[in-house]
Amino acid sequence: MFNRDSCVACHSDPAAGGGSVIVETRFGTITNGAFNPLTALGGPLLQERGIRPVGTCNIVGEVVPPQATIVIQRRTTPTFGSGLVESVPDETLMEIAAFQTRVTPETAGRPCPNVNLVSGQKVVGRFGWKCQDPNMLQFAGDAMNNEAGITNPLFPKENCPQGDCSLLACDPVAEPNDDGTFMAALADFMRLLAPPPRGAITPEVRVGEAVFGRIGCAACHLPTLRTGPNPIAALDRVDFHPYSDFLLHDMGSLNDGFPQGEASGQEMRTAPLWGRRMIAT
Repeated sequence: MFNRDSCVACHSDPAAGGGSVIVETRFGTITNGAFNPLTALGGPLLQERGIRPVGTCNIVGEVVPPQATIVIQRRTTPTFGSGLVESVPDETLMEIAAFQTRVTPETAGRPCPNVNLVSGQKVVGRFGWKCQDPNMLQFAGDAMNNEAGITNPLFPKENCPQGDCSLLACDPVAEPNDDGTFMAALADFMRLLAPPPRGAITPEVRVGEAVFGRIGCAACHLPTLRTGPNPIAALDRVDFHPYSDFLLHDMGSLNDGFPQGEASGQEMRTAPLWGRRMIAT
């Protein structure tokens, strides 16, 4: 099961590694007051495509089951500058959250705890709509498995088509499909994508920047962060400008109602604003 057969099929605007108007679909429901990802019916992520006839099995794309009462769509997000984001120390994000709690408690964010699947330690998530991945290796492995259908050492289990795990008996390739080599190369590619350049700084831009700060946008969409020590010179203790705090915030009526990882349905990661001018609408 998969959504596309290449990363660039979705991450293409304005270049490889960017975003696009293509959306992924997630679904679930509420059972006895708690979120139910409908795993037995193929949830929570819809895989639109299957590998078709294999032996006695016909593995086709999934559909949203009628039992789903929560259906959301999320646009493909760009991965530019990901190495810089990854290189921000956990302590920095925790300090930002503590500062927000003191100064702007009504809009304060919180770090999202994740388990580093390599070390087994709890770390701060920062990638994905809900900060569900803590680093580029995990982000790559997650996307490979759930979007491209490629199992790997971090995510070694196939998604059961529409929840029917008996169909996996027809899987023609043993798990994991990738021994980790491709996953590591993919993570390195995204890690070393440059951040999007800023456009021309005109008088109008200066005025807009002042308004942005004055009305409180910069409280969450932080203009500047700094990386920690890194063996890669381009990522080593440098300032960069993502316009995000990479924290989870309670979005009130703007929430998507979809819990993921340690994030509630009310919470979303602060979307980085860098490069917005280059993303198609």
